[in-house]
Amino acid sequence: MNKKEVAEIKKNFTDSSGFFTLNHIVSAYVDPQKNVRCKDNRLYALVPEDEGAVMLETLKKVLSGKVGKNLTEYAFPREEYEEDGAQNILYAALNGKLEDEFANDKLLTRIIDNMEYGMAYTLIMGYCTYSIMTKGESYDGEGDEYNFIVATVCPVCTEDYGLMFNGNAIAKKSNTDLIISRTPTDGFLFPVFSDRAPDVNNVMYYTKSPQKPNLSIVEDVLGCNFVMSFQREKETFRQILTDVAADELSYTVITQVNEALRDIVNNAKNETELPIIDENKLHNILFDAGVSSEKLDSLHAVFKEKVGEADGLTAENLAENKIVLSTPEITVNINRYAADKVRTSVIGGRRCLVIDLDDPSVTVNGVNVSV
Repeated sequence: MNKKEVAEIKKNFTDSSGFFTLNHIVSAYVDPQKNVRCKDNRLYALVPEDEGAVMLETLKKVLSGKVGKNLTEYAFPREEYEEDGAQNILYAALNGKLEDEFANDKLLTRIIDNMEYGMAYTLIMGYCTYSIMTKGESYDGEGDEYNFIVATVCPVCTEDYGLMFNGNAIAKKSNTDLIISRTPTDGFLFPVFSDRAPDVNNVMYYTKSPQKPNLSIVEDVLGCNFVMSFQREKETFRQILTDVAADELSYTVITQVNEALRDIVNNAKNETELPIIDENKLHNILFDAGVSSEKLDSLHAVFKEKVGEADGLTAENLAENKIVLSTPEITVNINRYAADKVRTSVIGGRRCLVIDLDDPSVTVNGVNVSV
């Protein structure tokens, strides 16, 4: 799913949309020892309005964040189509519309047995229908439908409410109720919505924390081969720069590379697909930034080693919004639009960082100072 397709489903993921229906909801509370303490299967239409609103809000969060960062699409490996494979189990639950208890139990068992979580959690799954409209045409009820399952993993904990006024004094208030978070840490959507049709060969994984995706969900629950997180892409890119350019890396080279990445991202902001930096694009970026041809001769081997069989790295995950220049004692945060106001130089035999002050207004700890 590209960002436009995700946005379309998210926009219509509401009771007020005439093209979306949340049909069935399955929920289960699982304790830290992986015991199912309770399980429920209900028609959404019969859920009390206030409770249903919370569930709808929670399920919708699986469509939050950015594609390539919070949301990553995975293709099922061939073995996951077998009887006990993830794709087969998900497809059976989808065909059962979350009304088939046998299919539901197989899916719940697959999730609970294979997911590592470390604390109590609640699984909330919804079977949804989106009536696909053809652009420029009105929907007459005879169009195609996109039926999908959206699943969330919500942590469960007790809340510490701090102090309270009880009418006579200020005292500590505690709560021993198990509170289910409205915000899931993880989730997935199956099948994906691609080219205005369902694609049962792929699944979309959601994580609230892109820096720490739950690998057990991707690899053990969904049976997919994990790809780099956005943080790992950043680290890989930095390693490539260091291994290729080495002693030719300078403040100017780094800032010019970042500006080139930002231009690529900005030029593609209205595109549906995320721009990818492959070996050829990176070669051109580094050459334009001043890296010598001799250094660039090693790019092919380094890129192949670091990136492997992937098509490349996601430009949006590599581009920085600011420049951070640091030494063991000093850190300077520089707006990327002001990168040209900073330079390194040798003055009086000493290596220096020079900042041009076009505007002489300077503050130190919030106090205006003279320059």
